[in-house]
Amino acid sequence: MQPHNKGRFKMLYTFITGFRWYYVLAIIFTMLAIVFNYLMPQVIRLIVDVISGAKELSMPQFILDYINRQGGSEFIKNNLLLSAGASLLLAVLSGVFTFLYRYCMAKASEGTIRKLRNHLFDHIQKLPYSWHVKNQTGDIIQRCTSDVETIKNFLSIQFIEMVRTVFLVTFSLTLMFMMNVKLSLIATAFIPVVVAYSAIFFKKIADRFKYADEAEGALSAMVQENFTGVRVVRAFGRQAYEIENFDTKNDYFANYWIKLGYLLSKYWGIGDLVSGLQVMLIIILGAIEAANGVITLGEFLVFVFYNAMLVWPVRQFGRILSEMSKTSVSLSRIKEIVSEEQENDNPGAIAPDMNKDIEFKNVTFDYEGQKPVLKNVSFKIKAGTTFGILGGTGSGKSTIMYLLDRLYGLPEGKGSIEIGGVDIRNIKLEHLRSNIGFVLQEPFLFSKTIQQNIDAFKGTNSIEEIRHFAEVAAVDDAIMGFSKGYDTIVGERGVTLSGGQKQRVAIARMLMQHSPVMIFDDSLSAVDSETDAKIRGSLKENTSNSTVILVSHRITTLMNADVILVLEDGQISEMGTHKELLENENGIYRKIYDIQSSLETELLEPGQNAPAGGGN
Repeated sequence: MQPHNKGRFKMLYTFITGFRWYYVLAIIFTMLAIVFNYLMPQVIRLIVDVISGAKELSMPQFILDYINRQGGSEFIKNNLLLSAGASLLLAVLSGVFTFLYRYCMAKASEGTIRKLRNHLFDHIQKLPYSWHVKNQTGDIIQRCTSDVETIKNFLSIQFIEMVRTVFLVTFSLTLMFMMNVKLSLIATAFIPVVVAYSAIFFKKIADRFKYADEAEGALSAMVQENFTGVRVVRAFGRQAYEIENFDTKNDYFANYWIKLGYLLSKYWGIGDLVSGLQVMLIIILGAIEAANGVITLGEFLVFVFYNAMLVWPVRQFGRILSEMSKTSVSLSRIKEIVSEEQENDNPGAIAPDMNKDIEFKNVTFDYEGQKPVLKNVSFKIKAGTTFGILGGTGSGKSTIMYLLDRLYGLPEGKGSIEIGGVDIRNIKLEHLRSNIGFVLQEPFLFSKTIQQNIDAFKGTNSIEEIRHFAEVAAVDDAIMGFSKGYDTIVGERGVTLSGGQKQRVAIARMLMQHSPVMIFDDSLSAVDSETDAKIRGSLKENTSNSTVILVSHRITTLMNADVILVLEDGQISEMGTHKELLENENGIYRKIYDIQSSLETELLEPGQNAPAGGGN
């Protein structure tokens, strides 16, 4: 058994805390509702026996004593309305307690599920970035919605039905044995057969529910990914391929449930046959007993009624096992998430001044045992300076930023990263990240207005401040060009904006935070050289007190940095100012500069000059 399968119902019990009395009251009220509901047929039995002229009334002695004191059978014949009133009173009491138990179950189950949802969302928010990278968004959403809904249905319906079933069977058999032991034994003989058959059957299909649930998660992930990347799908004309891929996964998912439906059909069909035989046998033998005078006509009718009411709870046991199987699978899938270790601050973690020097000391890092991305990297970034990082794809430049922001944790013994002499492992995570502004090459924008996106983390209502930083990011003119300006709704993941506009909106959002450390991870890659230069000029004026880290493959973006680090295959190849690096004619930086300069020169119109920045 996998670790996350252990204690899953114990995990659920922890979320019931605070609502246990509602569950207890629901159990008590449902028992009372059953008692009053099952007493109604006894009134009918009494009336039938009296009217049919039964010589002896088979009733509890205290009831017979009361009837005899009132005048016996003649009293009942002359006061049928009183019997009808008693029956109505029992029905009302049963209805009242049914209402009360359903109300208590609603309070208990909804409260429990609300608590579970809150905990699940809170826990996912605190899971490491590496966990989110490894798990598909669609599958996570499916667990947080479909699996939680399965648990809710079990708590609100199947749990109380399980209690009702046990009490119904116990109470029914008690009344039946009081009336006729022989018929009761025959009725009881079928119960172990149905229960054992149900238990064996549903134990076999428990794993199939798990596979069907996982297939649904894969289907949800595929749909979410496809809709999110709709622009790419359309741009490359992959609609037919994606439709075929969806059909394959959908068929796979549907076939699982068809097979489950086939198995369940067999179960219910055979179960109905067994239950039908039991009812038929009781009716035949009961009729014989009534004809021979062993039981009264009223007892026969009530016994058949109780037996019919007994059959469904026993049959319901199979459905409860089915739901328990699905619930068990859903709990296991949720426990997989809840069991994942959250990001936590080290004991004694502090919140130091972040406007300090940043230093990487002998940092070596790999992604879960793969080839090392960084190999013994050491460098220092002076506070308040602009630091550039240049490197090819896979050189480790983005990894440096992820480690600095602790999106990935640097293992012990693999070096250290310090800010102001304090190891970032000993800095409170919330403090660290709230003081490091981060703009990615592919920034995420919310499906809100542009104004709300820029102001997403600052929470100011000042449109003047928002526009100021939009101007710094060179996106104000573009925004004002929209018909609704800053009230323009950004489509999901920013699909209504161009790549460059998304990057610039994200830059404006980051600048609003006034972070002492600002990271631009190739976040100017989608803008032209002129806009790039304009943004860098504005940034220099507005980030003079912050440490700015520029990661780029474009030298013109980095050339004005105070220090430029060149990475190659996870190691530092060169480091220095733009001028110093150009002086090394055999260096990677110089070679890249020459290539990019020649390409830009070829693209220039006749009469234009190449951008300044050094050379031979």
